Amino acid sequence: MKTMEQNGHMADRTERIGFSQLAAYGAGGIIPIALFNVAGILVGLMGNISLGLSAFWLGVILIIPRLWDALSDPVIGHISDNTRTRWGRRRPFLLFGGIAVAVFFVMIWWIPKGDMVRAWFPTDEGFQWFQLTYILFSLLIFFTAVNLFEIPHGALGMEMTNDYHERTRLFSAKSFVGNLFAMSTPWLFALANMEIFKGTGGNEADGMRYVSLMIAAVIIPLSFWWTYKLKEPGFKKVEKQKKSPFWQDMKRTANNKNFIMLTLTIFTLAMGFNFVSLLGSYIPIFYIFGGDKVSGATLLGINGTVWAITGLLAVFPLNWISPRLGKRNTLVLAILLMIAAQASKIVCYNPEYPYLIIIPTVLLSAGMLFFFTLGSSMVGDICDEDELHTGKRSEGSYYSVFWWFIKMGTALASFVAGLLIVYTAFDEVQVTKVDSLQGNIKELHSKTSLLNQKRSENLTTAQWIEVLKTQSADAEKELNEFLKYLDKETAKKFDEKEAKTFASSLERKTDLEQVREETRTALHALTERMSVPGFAADSMIDETLLIILQPKIIKARTHAFELEGHLKFKSVEKNKNQAHYIELLGYLHEMQSRIRQLSTETDLQKNADSLESIEKDIFKLTVQSPFTLWMMRVVEIGLPLLLSILSVFIVLRYSLTEKRSHEIKELINQRNALQAENSKE
Repeated sequence: MKTMEQNGHMADRTERIGFSQLAAYGAGGIIPIALFNVAGILVGLMGNISLGLSAFWLGVILIIPRLWDALSDPVIGHISDNTRTRWGRRRPFLLFGGIAVAVFFVMIWWIPKGDMVRAWFPTDEGFQWFQLTYILFSLLIFFTAVNLFEIPHGALGMEMTNDYHERTRLFSAKSFVGNLFAMSTPWLFALANMEIFKGTGGNEADGMRYVSLMIAAVIIPLSFWWTYKLKEPGFKKVEKQKKSPFWQDMKRTANNKNFIMLTLTIFTLAMGFNFVSLLGSYIPIFYIFGGDKVSGATLLGINGTVWAITGLLAVFPLNWISPRLGKRNTLVLAILLMIAAQASKIVCYNPEYPYLIIIPTVLLSAGMLFFFTLGSSMVGDICDEDELHTGKRSEGSYYSVFWWFIKMGTALASFVAGLLIVYTAFDEVQVTKVDSLQGNIKELHSKTSLLNQKRSENLTTAQWIEVLKTQSADAEKELNEFLKYLDKETAKKFDEKEAKTFASSLERKTDLEQVREETRTALHALTERMSVPGFAADSMIDETLLIILQPKIIKARTHAFELEGHLKFKSVEKNKNQAHYIELLGYLHEMQSRIRQLSTETDLQKNADSLESIEKDIFKLTVQSPFTLWMMRVVEIGLPLLLSILSVFIVLRYSLTEKRSHEIKELINQRNALQAENSKE
């Protein structure tokens, strides 16, 4: 039975996808669109600004899983094409792949960190290589799990209908749901910055551990639903299809001219705009808000929500425009929207009006939704063309190679971004050392406020003794742990690079030894305090409360010293950023003076007020140099703009028009009918 006419062709009602199947298939977009972006963007961002790992080596690490995909994607696609089970050839992969994605997504974020773990390694460089190795290993496993789900899922979408425009509707549903959850990418960064997840004194890397558990709790039940709900109407047709050798399938995809033009276009755009996604997270934080992570994370969250909403709404005009202009012309329109988005950033990246960033976001989101949805749909049309020539359906092989090009674009973008971040002179060491200091200040403020609250409760002598015993025991435990860390730090041998980072290894060792002695003195004072006659007197209580705060004050002073050593080293380098580091040192010296005053002030309320002031001012120390901020914008806007223009010329060489696609479908139907008649005879 036929339905409404589209561009002179009648749509077949039997090819229409029901709403329940549309919803179930569309929900699968959560993994390749949302979680794929979360891992690609947030691992690079948090690894650099939360763990202090090199942007260059993070870029290298992000490209290695894509190189692994060069093998795994086509192999998974080939295996899926040649799988024959009672549940079909795609659905078993949806179940096991989905569960694996959930488990290994959690694994990514449990990166070993902290002072005690760092003390296991003879050098800080060795500790960073350990963290980089963990990230690489976990990403390899995670992205393999994503491929195990996504390649069969995408291939299944091509078999669920043979209608030219119904395929666009099906992949639009996938884009719709994927973009709905893609808003979680920036909001996950904001959630990870909430104290309920990261804890007092932690950072976003700590918070992401627990946020990932919530995501896994959503993905696992969905995996069972996808497997149960989705059907494979094309399986009956290919159930008895002869299995083909791997290299024969790969050769067939490489010889298809239209497939080459489409994948080159996808590769070019993916390389450019995944590069934008990586650097796009730095600009709101370090350019628009001057290093304020909380404000930057909020803007990223709002911007991500606008991106997702635009992506959701763009599905509807896409399904109206594509049948009227044709897929190729609509693809060109999508690229033009992306070009306009990049050009608008020249004006819309504005610290005085931060929310102007929403304008390029709307244009870019609509363009990308059009582009990637149509790309997947057009691969299905190419599979029809291939079936006409070969008599075989190989959706898995074509879709795997298609996605491999997208991932290679992502990987090369990450690699180039890492190189360019290094070139812009972005200082991740500065950011992470400020993070450590900021964490100490927040912990100290929280503890001071708690003790000040107890001080105002008019407790009895017995109650005070219990409070002070408990707090003293906690302080003693913290002091002992910090002493172990200091002992290992002072015993370390620093290479030439590390020695320069701290101005001189001797200076750093001398300071650490001094801190260690102060720590032992404070520990001894705590153990002796309880035996002093008249212990519960107000003056004794005030002095004891100050001693209880000493571990956190000493830790803050230690991290401030390490930051000072780094800034001193950078300030004596002869480069265009020298004046910037001298200015930062001025801020830091003033802050160090305020931290030292905390050790002598027994009025807890004054200490609490001073700590609150320090918390408000400390983000000034994360400000990057003017050269770095300027270069970030130049690269983030310029490179994707050039690649977008190049992609227009490539896609115009794609020749599989709507008219030709309908002709191919009719020829296949005629051949199938003739084969059916011959089999009856």
